[in-house]
Amino acid sequence: MSSSTEKNISSLNLKLPKHVAIIMDGNGRWAKQRHMPRIAGHKAGVKSARMAVEVCARNNISALTLFAFSSENWSRPRKEVDLLMDLFIKSLREEAKSINENNIRMQIIGDRSAFTEKLQSRIAEVESLTENNTGMTLSVAANYGGRWDIVQAVQKIVEQGIAAEDIDQTLIGKYLTLSNLPAPDLFIRTGGEHRISNFLLWQIAYTEQYFTDILWPDFSQQNFIQAFDDYAGRQRRFGRTGEQVEEEHA
Repeated sequence: MSSSTEKNISSLNLKLPKHVAIIMDGNGRWAKQRHMPRIAGHKAGVKSARMAVEVCARNNISALTLFAFSSENWSRPRKEVDLLMDLFIKSLREEAKSINENNIRMQIIGDRSAFTEKLQSRIAEVESLTENNTGMTLSVAANYGGRWDIVQAVQKIVEQGIAAEDIDQTLIGKYLTLSNLPAPDLFIRTGGEHRISNFLLWQIAYTEQYFTDILWPDFSQQNFIQAFDDYAGRQRRFGRTGEQVEEEHA
């Protein structure tokens, strides 16, 4: 396999996923290894996120979902949280034009009520700017938790007065935050941890999972190629036996 980071993944003739979800883990450890403040790791992580968007958009992947800030992250030191929020606002402002020019639709999923009015306003501006774009959908999970997502879906169903006997998996799926997208085909987590960490609990029930020890700021296009190559070699079963899958594709 070519080591060129400029070569399009699509030219490698791999079976690519349509929707990729990523937990971008390892920013703090990356900074610590370099005796730098944690925020430096988060800034480096933004550059990797930009690379991920570019790689996926260039290779016609229809959806990319990035876990930027979990609902549990509020327990971090106040100074770090404040810096993260400032970085989030700055990143939205700086990336909005490029995202829009590349026909990417951006949406933020999660509970926005805890954000400042300034951040909520910035989110609304970026979503409004890109809402009619027809290329890749970029979803950024911020103040998000998979359990929260399921709870808020059930709450909306109850508010609609829908009878219990009419509630099924399809209905619940329609009220989840990624209801406008197919379930992720590939889930990537960097940083060495082998956990889902309350991310898209409902949506990744049958998603192929790829874990790597590489810290997120060091994750490169070549690492994407490795992840996609691994995905391409898998037989997706969705809970079925290998024999059932083989029969369907006979």
